[in-house]
Amino acid sequence: MTFDKKEFFGEFIGTAILVFFGCGSVASAILFGSFEGLFQIAMVWTIGVSIAIYASRSYSGAHLNPAVSIAMVITKNLPSNKLPLYIGAQFLGAFFAAGVLYALFSEQIEFFEAQMGIVRGSANSIVSGSMFGEYFPNPGFADRFGEVEVPQAMLVEGLGTFILVYAIYWVTKTDKLHNIAPVLIGATVGALICLLAPVTQGGFNPARDFGPRLFAYFAGWGDAAFPSATFSFFTVYILAPIIGGAAAAFAHRTFHRAG
Repeated sequence: MTFDKKEFFGEFIGTAILVFFGCGSVASAILFGSFEGLFQIAMVWTIGVSIAIYASRSYSGAHLNPAVSIAMVITKNLPSNKLPLYIGAQFLGAFFAAGVLYALFSEQIEFFEAQMGIVRGSANSIVSGSMFGEYFPNPGFADRFGEVEVPQAMLVEGLGTFILVYAIYWVTKTDKLHNIAPVLIGATVGALICLLAPVTQGGFNPARDFGPRLFAYFAGWGDAAFPSATFSFFTVYILAPIIGGAAAAFAHRTFHRAG
């Protein structure tokens, strides 16, 4: 693996910014009721993703997502020997941002849990844990529908990531869109959250999920941070986005050659 400090910093700080704004919006909604609906949370994600890309693209190209980096390896936009550096920096950046958010809101989280009768680490603590890792069905919408099976959740995360990665290819392909590409990519994330987050919370990014989820595990959520049923945190929030991103890479490569 070739270690490039500039690329590592870009992926670390960009992913940290993305998670800080995105997971921060979820935390603010849960703890303070500061948003009236999902659209407002999605807009914070849009802004956060856009700022993260602007802040990091001159350093590393602003992948900020293992599914994107793997897709870029497939299309030969990223040397395969740099993949561990990129993914490692992304996970560390996400973990770091979760730690910052916990430091900011730890007292409010404890108060919220006490008010709601939540015992951290128990099954019902996914309500507070969902400001870090993701769950299906989305705890905020669980009263709207019944069970969500793993295949459906994987389809939601995989298709969402496919759309995101495919959009990244086409937006960054056009030089005229260079200055506004981060905004368009951020808007794609926001739109996908509006449509799909009621089912799975709308991750589309293994680092965004696993980094904060791992932090939550060590911060007291324990087994509640990693639901064991069918190993779903891995299949839904890591494997499915990687498959979706890889499918987008193959689709882009196929149609790009055909064009």
